[in-house]
Amino acid sequence: MRPSEQNLQPLLLTPGPTPVPLPVREALASPLIHHRTDEYRSIFRTVSGSLQEVFRTGNPIFTLASSGTGAMETGIINFLSPGDKILVLACGKFSERFLEIAKAYGIECDCLRIPYGEAADPGAVEKQLTLASYRAVYTALCETSTGVLNDVRSIGRLVARTDAIFVVDAISGLLADPLETDDWNVDVAIGASQKALMLPPGAAFLAVSPKAWAAAERGRLPRYYFDLRRYRKDFENFDTPFTPAISIICALAKSLELILKEGVEAQWGRCASLAGMTRQVLDGWGLKMFPKRPSNAMTAVCLPEGVDGNLLLKILKKEYGVFMAGGQGNGLKGRILRIGHMGAVREKDLLRGFDGLSKVLAQLGQPVPGGFPEVLEVTG
Repeated sequence: MRPSEQNLQPLLLTPGPTPVPLPVREALASPLIHHRTDEYRSIFRTVSGSLQEVFRTGNPIFTLASSGTGAMETGIINFLSPGDKILVLACGKFSERFLEIAKAYGIECDCLRIPYGEAADPGAVEKQLTLASYRAVYTALCETSTGVLNDVRSIGRLVARTDAIFVVDAISGLLADPLETDDWNVDVAIGASQKALMLPPGAAFLAVSPKAWAAAERGRLPRYYFDLRRYRKDFENFDTPFTPAISIICALAKSLELILKEGVEAQWGRCASLAGMTRQVLDGWGLKMFPKRPSNAMTAVCLPEGVDGNLLLKILKKEYGVFMAGGQGNGLKGRILRIGHMGAVREKDLLRGFDGLSKVLAQLGQPVPGGFPEVLEVTG
């Protein structure tokens, strides 16, 4: 059965934030507890251990009360000093953010610019690494602005041969695309609460390797709130130096329980299945994929010529209660559509989204071939 146009309960099919399932919402609504208590420390200890399973690492996970960008800044200022040079593999608006943060702190940057929609070429990275001595290499697992997936495994192998540390923004890709932090030589892996972890924004996470800690001990950039040395000291007692996002961390215990019950590999497989379903539908409509190496966290497609992407999103939200996302950076606004299918998103949610999207495209003079894809079955 098609979703009803009258069902206007908001549906998030954006690359973030993502839907928060009912058990997690109920945990968010629990009475607030104080963070300097054994009760909270017990929850934080459990959460920190579960996050290691999600990140696929034996290294400690440090938790910040911030957005993902705060963790990205943390990944700059803790490991560098004035005069250091870094390499940024920039393939979209969010990987470019590393460049912007580094420049704000006066760090010299080489930027390997990759055309939007393409992934970083490990061969080009290997060549670039021979041209200078870098303290760190920065990139994204999933570049959220374009939906592209970088070959972090191959790049990590290359960086590991050098003295540089490898810092990866896995904010969108975590739990949607495979990431083996330790096995893939990722020294700093960054995540955030509002993606596949199925929570509101407000918490961010960093897994930090021994190689990165050695760099942190040498680092001389100014740092205070994001000083990981403070977090490491307090983490010995499963505490944090500053007030944590208490409700989010308590709810994270519930979301991680759900995630680990399903299994990390099963999450990867489900996101791959949803990505395949989404691309089957959109390809059948004649819409062209934007990234050449797509992530399973989201799907980015080019909109038909003459369709105003901004207007499409407004109608989709107003008339069908469905939130999708448009393009970001490099002239992509209004030209591409980004659909998230990570975390709590299921087939039935995508079917509702497809139904609304097909109707809005028809309203804008671009009816999809064959209409709504009735052959797809709702399986969960």
